Amino acid sequence: MRHKKSTIMLGKKIFIALLLLAVFGFMSCTKSSASENPVSSQSNATVLYWNEVSYNAFGGVQYQHSLMASRINAIMHLAIHDALNGIEEKYSRYAFTGKDAKADPLAAAASAAHTVLLKETPDRKGFLDSALMQSLAAIKDGDAKTRGIAFGKEAALAVMAKRGNDGATGDVIGQIPPSSQAGVYQPVPPFNFLFAPHWENVKLFSLSKKDQFRSKLYPSLTSSEYTTAFNEVKEAGKLNSAVRTPDQTAYAKYWYEFSEAGWNRVARTVIVTKKLNLLDATRLLALVDMAIADAYIAGWDSKIHYNFWRPYTAIRKADIDGNNATAVDAAWEPSEPTPPVHDYPSTHSALGNAAATVLAKVLGDNTPFTMTSPTAVPANSSRSFQSFSQAANENASSRVMAGIHFRFSCEAGQQLGNDIGKWTVENHLRPLK
Repeated sequence: MRHKKSTIMLGKKIFIALLLLAVFGFMSCTKSSASENPVSSQSNATVLYWNEVSYNAFGGVQYQHSLMASRINAIMHLAIHDALNGIEEKYSRYAFTGKDAKADPLAAAASAAHTVLLKETPDRKGFLDSALMQSLAAIKDGDAKTRGIAFGKEAALAVMAKRGNDGATGDVIGQIPPSSQAGVYQPVPPFNFLFAPHWENVKLFSLSKKDQFRSKLYPSLTSSEYTTAFNEVKEAGKLNSAVRTPDQTAYAKYWYEFSEAGWNRVARTVIVTKKLNLLDATRLLALVDMAIADAYIAGWDSKIHYNFWRPYTAIRKADIDGNNATAVDAAWEPSEPTPPVHDYPSTHSALGNAAATVLAKVLGDNTPFTMTSPTAVPANSSRSFQSFSQAANENASSRVMAGIHFRFSCEAGQQLGNDIGKWTVENHLRPLK
C-alpha cells in the first residue's frame, strides 16, 4: 500500500511538472512566435524606400504643391509608425490602437504607405501598385505576410480617418487686393496670385493651435534693423550681384528646392549613416514630417497675419517706406524667383529649423552628413555639414542670397521652426518606457 501510495504521489508530481512545463512552454512559444521577426531588428530600407516613393508620387523634382506634399508625408509616416508600433510597442501612437504581434512588419509598413498614397494620389495608382509589389516581393508568403498587409491598411485607414476633412482641399489661387501702402504684400512677377491662402486653417498635426508660436511683429520700416536687412538683400540677393560670393550663390541654389523635400533627404541620409533600425527610423521620419507640416500651417498663419511685402516690392518702392536710408532701385530683380506668398516669416527657414530641431533632439546636433540637391549648381554637386544647426542656418541664409527674404524674416522663421520641432518631440510619439 505504501509503495502504491508513493507511486501515486510521484505520478502527481510528474503530472504537475509536465503541466507547468506545458504552460510555460506554451507561453514561451507564444512569446517567441510574437517576436520572431521583431520590428526593432529590421532594416530601415522599407521606410526609406517609401519615403522616396512618396516624393516621386508627387511628381519628383517637378511637383508644385509643397504644402500638400508635407501633409501627405506626415500622414504616410504616421500610418507606418502606428502600424509598426502595433506589432512591437515602443512609442506612443498618433491614431491607430490595434495590435498584432504576428503581423510581418515589412508588409505592414509597405501596405500602410501604399494605402495612404493611393488615397492621396489616385492618379499614380500604376506606379504605386508597382512599388507595393516590389516592396512585398522579398517577403515570404504566409500568414505573417497576409496579416501584415491587412494590419498596415488598417493603421493607414485609422490615421486617414483622423485627418478626414482637415481643411487641406481648397483653391490654391488666392487674390491679393491692390495696395499702395508701405509694407503691404503685393504679388511679385511672374506670379499674380497668393498661393493657398486657406492653408493657415488646415488641421494641425502636432501643435495645439495655429498661433501657438506666432512670430513677433517684424521690425519697423524706419528701424536700423530693417535698414540693415534691406540693404543686405538689395546687394547680396540681386540678380548678378557683385558682392555675393560664389559659395553664397552655390548654397542659394542648393537649398532652393522645396524645404520639405530637402529635409526629408537629410533625414534619409542620416538614418543610413546612423544605421537606425526600422522602428526608430520610422518614428524619426514621422516626427520630422509632423514638424514640417505644422511649420507650413503655423508659418502661413504668421504670414497672413502680418501681410508683409517681399524684397522685390520693398526695393522697387523704397520711396514710400519713410526711411531715408533705403534707396529705390526700380529695375531690381532677385537672384531666384520669388514664391507667391508673403515674406514674413520665412517658412523655408521654419521648415528647416523644425526638421533640424527634431533631428538634433533625437540623434544629437553634432551629426555630420554630406548630401546632394536637385537644384544644386553644378548638377549633382554636394555639400557637407558638421551639424543639423549648421545646415539649418545655411538653409535660412540661402533665402537672403536668393533675394527673396529679408534676414529678419529668416530669423523669425528659424525661431518658429525651433519652437515647433521642440514641441513635437516633447509631446508626440514618446517612448513608452
